[in-house]
This record gives sequence, C-alpha cells and structure tokens, in this order.
Amino acid sequence: MQTRIHGTVMPALEVLLQPGESVFAEAGELSWMTASIGLTTHTQFGGGGGFLGVIKRMAGGGTLFMTEYQAQGYPGEIAFATKVPGHIVPVELHTGREEYFIHRHGFLCGTPGVQIGLGFQQSLGAGIFGGAGFLLQKLTGQGTAWLELSGELVVRDLQPGETLRVHPGHVGAFQGSVSFQITRVPGIRNLIFGGDGLFLAALTGPGRIWLQTLPLSNLAHALSEYMPGEGRPREVAGGVVGGIVGSVLDGMRDR
Repeated sequence: MQTRIHGTVMPALEVLLQPGESVFAEAGELSWMTASIGLTTHTQFGGGGGFLGVIKRMAGGGTLFMTEYQAQGYPGEIAFATKVPGHIVPVELHTGREEYFIHRHGFLCGTPGVQIGLGFQQSLGAGIFGGAGFLLQKLTGQGTAWLELSGELVVRDLQPGETLRVHPGHVGAFQGSVSFQITRVPGIRNLIFGGDGLFLAALTGPGRIWLQTLPLSNLAHALSEYMPGEGRPREVAGGVVGGIVGSVLDGMRDR
C-alpha cells in the first residue's frame, strides 16, 4: 500500500492498493477511484462489534454504515478529499500500546484493523455535560488511520503533569496517554458574558495533542448570516442521546 497527500488548503489522500489490499471509510467519503476497486458496505467495519458497537461508533460521530474499498485482480487507486479547509494526518495504531482520541468527525479512512468507538477517556461527565465538542471518537486496533482536522494545526507535546486548557472545538486529536477532563470556565462574569461557553477541555500530559484552528461550529456560525432562509436546524448537542440522533440525521442527509 502506498499513499500520498495532494494539495495544501483542501488536501486529498490518494491510496494505491495492491490486489487484496483494502481501506475503509465512513459512508459518503469517496472522492474518486479506479475501475479495479470493489466496494462492500456494512455496519460491522471499523470494529462495529454488534448493535452496541455500532451505537458507540455513531455516538462518537461516525455513520451507521461503513464502506470497504478493495483492489480486485489489479492494483487500484482510491481517493478521499477533505470537506473543509484543513489537513490530513496519518497515525499508527498498535494493539494494546497505542490509541487516539479525535473530534467527532475526524476519521477520514483507515486500514481494516482499525476500530472506531466512543471515547470519554477518564471523564464520563465530559461526554454527558460538555456538549458536542466533548463527544470523541476513539481509535484502537492495529493499522493506520488518517484524520481530517480543520484549519491549521498546532502540535504540542505535553510533558508529564503539564496541562493545557482548550476550547472544545479546537481539540483535534490526542494520544491515549493524555488525560482528558472537563473544567468550568473560571468566574461567574466570564461564564455569563464571556461568550466562550461553560466548559473547557483540560488536557494533561504526557502525550501529543493536535489543536485545530477552525472548529466546524465556528465556520458554520460565520457562514450562517449568508445562508438563505432559516438554515439547517441546530444539531442536538446535549449529550450521548443528542450525539446519536445527530449522527443518524447527518447520515440521512446528502453529503
């Protein structure tokens, strides 16, 4: 398998597959492919693991169905492009030794051994009370995954005990060794008039984190005044149930 990333502001990932090799992605991610690529769509790709596994994946922002792309008989090429300005980041997963947490729509594609689930890390309250920005996808298994992060990237390597407080929308991804907790914005006046929400993500090392400069919520807010009519209904972002409902509705809409 060979890969290359084209472009800068709106990049695309091209994957050259040898016969029998495959990658999988969420429904609707395909950009282009050669004639030798075969498609198989199923709910169990990405570590679906039955009904509960599918529900966890959807709560984390994934789609109900996943599609596997495999080169059949001859080498083939498959491509996935970003949906907003940003970057494509490859990460390596090793069973029992390496895992990653990424924002709800950060998974672009991966090799067959990659598993996608719902990750609260050490704080269940982060997912229930923190809103959509705190509902994370958890990547485990064995293989390579490619992440789609929006805007420019700031990569920080946190030392043991070092903490960075981040607005939830700017959390792109972080290694599993990083502790993820929620913390309230300090000060009553800041809570009421600051406009930064009620919660921040407290990321504590050791480990690497990827911060994204263009949260999708910020982009949507900036564009909303230019959209005709009333626009799309707001996504329910109050917790696990809201995340599941929002994922189902997103999967039913044209992408």
